[in-house]
Amino acid sequence: MGETAEARLKRMAMRSWRRGTKEMDLVLGPFADAHLAGLSEADLQTYDALLAENDQDLMTWILGQSAPPPALAPLLARITAFAETRLAAKN
Repeated sequence: MGETAEARLKRMAMRSWRRGTKEMDLVLGPFADAHLAGLSEADLQTYDALLAENDQDLMTWILGQSAPPPALAPLLARITAFAETRLAAKN
């Protein structure tokens, strides 16, 4: 039997908050809390693929130090914009 939609969202949220680095926890965790439930099926599949990437690659993509894979780029741009807005609101 496959994973339920609720279990999938919980798994993805947990993986967003429990990465290998605290920096990625603080980028992906809040994004997941705010947006996972509202993502389309296609975006959820992309986000799941993104969660399989290593934190070092994710960080270089988010910081603009290297180009992400084209399939991940649009969602990474949304995550980056969300993180930048959160950071600006704290300062």
